[in-house]
Amino acid sequence: MPMKKFWFVLVILVSLLSQQVWAAPLDSSLLAPTPSVQISSIRYAVHTDSATGGKSLRVVLDVNGPVKVTASSNMLQDPQLVITIQGASVGSVANSVVFDGSIAKDLTILQTGKTESQITVNLPQIIDDSDYQVSVLPGDTAANKPFRVVIDIDKPLPLPEFTFTPGLRGKRIAIDPGHGGSDVGAIGPNGIQEKVVTLGVAMKVKALLEQAGAKVYMTRTDDRDVFAPNDTASEELGARSEVGNKNQVDIFVDIHANSFANPQVGGTGTYYFKKSMYDKLLAKTIQNGVCGVYGLADRGIYPANFYVLKHTNMPAILIEMAFLSNPNEEKLLAAPAFQQQMAQGIVSGIDNFFTQAAKLGVSN
Repeated sequence: MPMKKFWFVLVILVSLLSQQVWAAPLDSSLLAPTPSVQISSIRYAVHTDSATGGKSLRVVLDVNGPVKVTASSNMLQDPQLVITIQGASVGSVANSVVFDGSIAKDLTILQTGKTESQITVNLPQIIDDSDYQVSVLPGDTAANKPFRVVIDIDKPLPLPEFTFTPGLRGKRIAIDPGHGGSDVGAIGPNGIQEKVVTLGVAMKVKALLEQAGAKVYMTRTDDRDVFAPNDTASEELGARSEVGNKNQVDIFVDIHANSFANPQVGGTGTYYFKKSMYDKLLAKTIQNGVCGVYGLADRGIYPANFYVLKHTNMPAILIEMAFLSNPNEEKLLAAPAFQQQMAQGIVSGIDNFFTQAAKLGVSN
């Protein structure tokens, strides 16, 4: 076929196909709007357990279709729960609800995406992960029964009240040498083990505190697992926390040594979990007490989600004395003179804590 004729036929075919496409009737279902899933209502109630007397808040959000939820807690600053509802927009519900403050302060709802909403529940005090539950209950579209997002929050048990006085005499203090037994912790480049140096410093802290008239409760005084040999992490950490809780100590001090991939990193840092107005103060005073020992860098204090800090009923801190991964600091950590100065710094910080806490003049 000559080229000119070929192109002529091709143009005719394209024209016919175009006319056919444009002439085809449009399926009306393509124009129908896709039903949107929305939060249609919100309600709440406080329940009291008839057996225990414990109270819980239940918040129910009705949605007109299936959704997925994820929940997370933020307890490091102002306590709150954050729940993301994937697959639903806010709809016409109120964007905030105010509670009485006993279990929750308030709730806000924001639309964070075209089909995503976020709920923030502000709390009056920190709660544990076991104190709340978020679930989705199935609905029945045919029966006009909505899907439901259910948020249950238990009122946590009150912590003991704290009334502090200056001085170390008569104080009840728990000291936790990190790791031990089957758990060696970090190991330095020359083989120094964390469980050995933490015990060395902790025993020196114990001696100094007892000389000052304090009653000291040790989680361990030798190289062993606190709960049982080769126990799980939760069993071990729970046993350490229990030493402080069952003896109703005034403060809990957890002693550790740090490690990092870069051997040049070093210094001292202290961690706390804000479950009272005193936890951060304890971290600050102990950090100040040990700051500058043998010229170590001051890495400051930080909030942290560590188990023993969360699950002890009293003010608690975890100090990372120095870095075993740093060859120079590894040598220091193994030296009895350094361990003694570190212990003196910790005890000085504890003494200063009681002085500062007494000045606050309030109870938790």
